Amino acid sequence: MVERPRKKPAPPGSVDAYLAARPTAERVVLTQVRAAIRGAVPAAAESISYGMPTYKLGGKAVVFFAAWKRHWSLHGVTAEVQAACAKALAGLVVEKDTVRVGYDVEVPVALVARIATLRARAVTAVAKRR
Repeated sequence: MVERPRKKPAPPGSVDAYLAARPTAERVVLTQVRAAIRGAVPAAAESISYGMPTYKLGGKAVVFFAAWKRHWSLHGVTAEVQAACAKALAGLVVEKDTVRVGYDVEVPVALVARIATLRARAVTAVAKRR
């Protein structure tokens, strides 16, 4: 008998569904990340993009977050934002436009909120120039 490759599960339809699918310990951490983003950018529309919770203003992505086996990550952290938050990012893993944080590390809520705020300003500034 030939074994067929498994189909990838369909991406969740909402951030609530995304969080519900995670183990409890991860869900607690990711709920804090979500709250920090929503508190910093309350006007952002919440959706799923690329299989990740995404926050958009005017249809443009501000930030994304994702759960992984050993860490969670925040995506959309541009070089400008990294420079503005350099001290707070020290000690965290930063690669390209992504910050990775282990589940065993306390969620840097203020940093997540600051990153979301800076990204929202950048996205809004670009939209105003158009």
